[in-house]
Amino acid sequence: MSHKHVDVKTAHALQSDDDYTYIDVRSISEFESGHPVGARNVPLLNLDRQTGQMRQNTEFLAVMRVNYPPKSRLLIGCQTGGRSAQAGQILVTAGYQSIVNVLGGFGGTQDRITGQVIEGWVDAALPVECDTSPEHEYQVLRKKASGDGLDE
Repeated sequence: MSHKHVDVKTAHALQSDDDYTYIDVRSISEFESGHPVGARNVPLLNLDRQTGQMRQNTEFLAVMRVNYPPKSRLLIGCQTGGRSAQAGQILVTAGYQSIVNVLGGFGGTQDRITGQVIEGWVDAALPVECDTSPEHEYQVLRKKASGDGLDE
């Protein structure tokens, strides 16, 4: 099974009309600098403070499982669409059934082969916020999973 791909305007409609939850898989700092209204942050990658490099978030799937059951309807977005496609595949492989990758992500991108511009959330003038409800922040979502073997 694979996941679907939609543009940002379709993603916004699904979020608004069809009760999909937007999961932003960008880093915590990217999320804090602005994200789709109502998005939740579960980073696929985290900054390794020792090396300054981004590394796979080994807790990604555990945090997702505790906060979003496999039947959840999820939009997966990132900055341009690459990390979200990877995260979506991880979730589908783990048994999630309604996963939708947001093409263009938050900032948009350009197809390397065709040169076609893929509009991002910001480019489409869709609603953005910097402040968010605490329950949408990664540390709170992660804390719910801490009882399932994650370190504090």
